[in-house]
Amino acid sequence: MSGAEVISLGCRLNIAESERIRTLVADESDVVVVNSCAVTMEAVRQTRQAIRKARRARPDARLLVTGCAADIERDQLAAMPEVDGLVPNTQKLDARAWNVPEPAEQALPKHTRAFIAVQNGCDHACTFCVIPQGRGGSRSLTIPAVLLEVERHLEQGAPEVVLTGVDVTSWGHDLAGEPPLGELVAAVLNAFPELQRLRMSSIDGAEVDPVLFELFADEPRMMPHLHLSLQHGSDLILKRMKRRHSRNDAVELVQSLRERRPDLAIGADIIAGFPTEDEGHHSDNISIIGELPVVHGHIFPYSPRPNTPAARMPQLDKATIKVRASELRAAVAKTRQNWLNSLVGTPLRVLAEKDGTGYAENFARADVPDGTPAGTILTITPTTIEEGLLK
Repeated sequence: MSGAEVISLGCRLNIAESERIRTLVADESDVVVVNSCAVTMEAVRQTRQAIRKARRARPDARLLVTGCAADIERDQLAAMPEVDGLVPNTQKLDARAWNVPEPAEQALPKHTRAFIAVQNGCDHACTFCVIPQGRGGSRSLTIPAVLLEVERHLEQGAPEVVLTGVDVTSWGHDLAGEPPLGELVAAVLNAFPELQRLRMSSIDGAEVDPVLFELFADEPRMMPHLHLSLQHGSDLILKRMKRRHSRNDAVELVQSLRERRPDLAIGADIIAGFPTEDEGHHSDNISIIGELPVVHGHIFPYSPRPNTPAARMPQLDKATIKVRASELRAAVAKTRQNWLNSLVGTPLRVLAEKDGTGYAENFARADVPDGTPAGTILTITPTTIEEGLLK
């Protein structure tokens, strides 16, 4: 095998950026790029594993690493014999960093869901988070730039657009007039009446502005899927994390939205075993999963990251963290199963993927009929559930 290959790990923002990197290195004869993640120690382990696997598969290729781990774990990755070079995360969308000419505008590869990075970086200082070290401060795309990106993807036939970023609800804070995220979302929906589905990536509930709230509540093209950067269910732990919301803030936001849109499905990022967490805090973490309820849960066992305040706090032992993460996953599995059961017999609008499955508007995964072209939106009424898949 020869030619350029880009391997993407981690967040949806990385997925969006990897598309741009593919365009930049498309004419390179034999190069592999690993777009890495460093959000947890496990993510770094997976990055190193991906590097080794890529080298075994392409022993003669030039292997370059970018992404958050290329900055945060720079010395460790540079020491790997498989790695030929590192590209700083903040420069990875710059053609000069790859020693290639700026490409002419090319047609994008067709995807069922187009990920558009509208924001990058973060200005907050959560005590557990290393990502600002790899991403820098918050930067926003202007509304015209976002509309141009959306237009390009729609021209390629994408039926769904996902707006993403490191801290996407901080979009606009660095722009003239400090427009709220809701203004951008409304602009996209107004500019493209042909856009069938608009979805948001993980958002900070503390920054949901009134316009964005109304769009989630009433706009049918806005997918009923709210993924919260929740992190924990205990107020004390949230304070020690330096989060800007309380448990009740999250509960009230979800309850208010579901009063207007009962089919809203809730996702959440939750950390297990944060430093100083006791059994009571862990119980709060478990109980908020059922209270919201969380049906799309991303559970992260806490791991200390370099140069973060939480790494200097009293740590829990790894065995306890592992058990608590397992209990949180079990709680999510229970709420998810109950939710899936409630969807049996309910007509769902499903966007077909290439693998014979698809995603409903609420992000439930469903089987689609054999031969359904990817990108087709069809109505399916599931009659059963098999291994978490509606059929």
